Amino acid sequence: MRYVGGFILVWIALSTSAGARDIYVDNVGGDDRFTGAAPATRGARIGPCRTIAHALELATKNDRIVLAATGVPYRESITLQAGRHSGFPNRPFEILGGGATLHGAAPVPRGVWEHVGREIYRFSPPRKSFQLLFLDGKPAVRVPVGSGELNLPDLQPRQWCLFQRDVYFRPESGQIPDNYDLEYCELQVGITLYEVRNVVIQDLIVQGFQLDGINAHDGVFDAWLHRITCRGNARSGLSVGGASRVSVSECLLGGNGESQLRTEGYSHTRISSSQLLDNTAPAIHSEGGRVLFPEGTR
Repeated sequence: MRYVGGFILVWIALSTSAGARDIYVDNVGGDDRFTGAAPATRGARIGPCRTIAHALELATKNDRIVLAATGVPYRESITLQAGRHSGFPNRPFEILGGGATLHGAAPVPRGVWEHVGREIYRFSPPRKSFQLLFLDGKPAVRVPVGSGELNLPDLQPRQWCLFQRDVYFRPESGQIPDNYDLEYCELQVGITLYEVRNVVIQDLIVQGFQLDGINAHDGVFDAWLHRITCRGNARSGLSVGGASRVSVSECLLGGNGESQLRTEGYSHTRISSSQLLDNTAPAIHSEGGRVLFPEGTR
């Protein structure tokens, strides 16, 4: 029985990794008609996908999605869900970002700004509950507004605020908002995890989303976020809810709108060797769940 048991363990280990493959994504040189089987085009539809979403459509258990860091942000919102996007303890399902950026903001359309006086302009975004304004690719300087505030605050040039669920911006004297490179958070969540197990996401920047950079919604177990930067998301950098179990290592959460880390339900979030900044919002907003801080976290 000892030999049989050993054979079964070896067979299980081999079978769980035998079908694993790398699926390559390049948002500049790729094409969603390609197989994703190679990092560069080789003809006959062999080459990288153009979008992460299409790579996830092709993926099955314990595959690995490999992104090319092209210098051009991946402007998409992706979901890892039960079944095909899980892995095994010895071979997790992986997304390897290579330093790429997942970006959820879109340019404010020209001509939508309404002049409301005192060199102040107003824009009404499609989604209003949480919002950020980007100027030249970075979050613009925001003037906070209290929940019960009835008057628009004083804005200095190049500053903005969210007042009564609209975006207000003050350009420099003699300018109008259309003269600036302004973006708002268009897509809701960068990466949604739902009922997946044994998942690794690493070396990725996630920014510009209207709710969360990454949201482990529920039923997420043995998920590991490594060297992830979540910044400039309108609600939180990372949200962990339900009964999810997420480990965070060597990550940076900062510059997000309402909190850097948001927890709820019966979740467990383990954070090590990471930074949770309180530069724009509280480091942690808890509506339940546990957060564990081993040594090396600040």
